[in-house]
Amino acid sequence: MIKFAVRALPIALLSLAATLAQADDVYGNTVRVGEYWVYYHASADNISGPYVPPGLNVDVHNVETPYLAYLRRLSPHFTVELSFGIPPLTKTYGRGPATVGSVPYNGQYISSARWFAPSLLLEYNLFDETHKIRPYIGVGVNYTMFYSRQSTAAGNAASGGPTSIDLPTSIGPAGTIGVAYHITPRWSAMASFSAARVTTRLTANTAGLIRTSAINFGPETLVAAVGFSF
Repeated sequence: MIKFAVRALPIALLSLAATLAQADDVYGNTVRVGEYWVYYHASADNISGPYVPPGLNVDVHNVETPYLAYLRRLSPHFTVELSFGIPPLTKTYGRGPATVGSVPYNGQYISSARWFAPSLLLEYNLFDETHKIRPYIGVGVNYTMFYSRQSTAAGNAASGGPTSIDLPTSIGPAGTIGVAYHITPRWSAMASFSAARVTTRLTANTAGLIRTSAINFGPETLVAAVGFSF
């Protein structure tokens, strides 16, 4: 019996060492850096207010910006992610009548804003941690704060003078699907598709004349990034 125990001890130690080595390959934190492509599917109520012609509306152009994220491993299958893009300049263009009075409107660059829009997501990772390729799906909440809101010269002309713009903060649901490829235990590459509900109410003030519109930006995003785990 003693001889058997002595012979079994090296095997047990090797097994323990292998287990510990495998555990060392599982890291609790990951940072990701990449690129965000944001595609707006904006819909807005026609602008209403004094001296506004029928059918006056707006359109929002797509943007691209660097992507950053922090992920915390909760279990072999669950991860929480905090992600955001470097605030891009988003441009708004007139949509509707060709002119407002004698001022060109349709297709004109009328205003801009920057937004800071972090999303907090709980993600479920398929397969186990020995797989190099792991698809995932996540749900959570998006917070969007608009700032540096500006009316352009064309926007001021269409409004009848210098105009200030207000866009309240938006909080709404967000979701994502993606796939991560683990190049090494520390390094990975990923790609994902995400969507969020981002709504706000535009208020334009031109010398006390107030015009408003409810806007749903409907952003959908594609991300490609690399990650480092520690």
